Amino acid sequence: MFRAFIDLIFPRTCAACTEPLQLNEALICTNCRLDLPKTNAHIEKDILLEQKFLGKVNLKHTLAYLKFVKGGKVQHLMHELKYKGNQEVGEMLGRWYGAELRENGFAQEFDLILPVPLHKKRLQQRGYNQSDCFAKGLAESLNIEWRNDILKRGIETSSQVNKSRLERFKNMEDVFSVEKPEQIINRKIVVVDDTLTTGATLEACVLALQAYEIKDVSILTLARA
Repeated sequence: MFRAFIDLIFPRTCAACTEPLQLNEALICTNCRLDLPKTNAHIEKDILLEQKFLGKVNLKHTLAYLKFVKGGKVQHLMHELKYKGNQEVGEMLGRWYGAELRENGFAQEFDLILPVPLHKKRLQQRGYNQSDCFAKGLAESLNIEWRNDILKRGIETSSQVNKSRLERFKNMEDVFSVEKPEQIINRKIVVVDDTLTTGATLEACVLALQAYEIKDVSILTLARA
């Protein structure tokens, strides 16, 4: 009764569709959860996703949870996560996808999750890294370690928006480095980002990691264009 009273005064709304949430719902309504456009790349290979890295870097797994459609529910969720401070959305989506991965045997495929880092200036401005939120939820469901102090972004790059594919790759050259390399030796690493467009950012991260004797590396994103 108290929860219903609070919702009447301060209505909770779905982060995907902005409709009021029911008492038993949190952050995302049941209809939107069932309607999320999943890639199912952990069940059947997503060719569009894999083609972004074909012939560039050697990856064990190439995964994305959702398909990004401009103006759709996933864009609304990403906006909540990146620009409205709704970190819980990222963690919840990470837990949901982590549970699906675990059910399909992926808990044994990784032993270290590394989120794509923000530059320290951008991190100070935003107050958090949205990729950390998603990584935290994944790690919770998969019961594996995640670290945000190993991959570092040493150069503050300009925005990737409106850049061509080639410009995006040039923009990411020599941006990332590995601190505490002894922590990644012979590890099965998965690099996590929020959105994948061209793959330039993730490719740069993978190349930085592959300079060391890691066992293998995969990439995983919350959404892919």
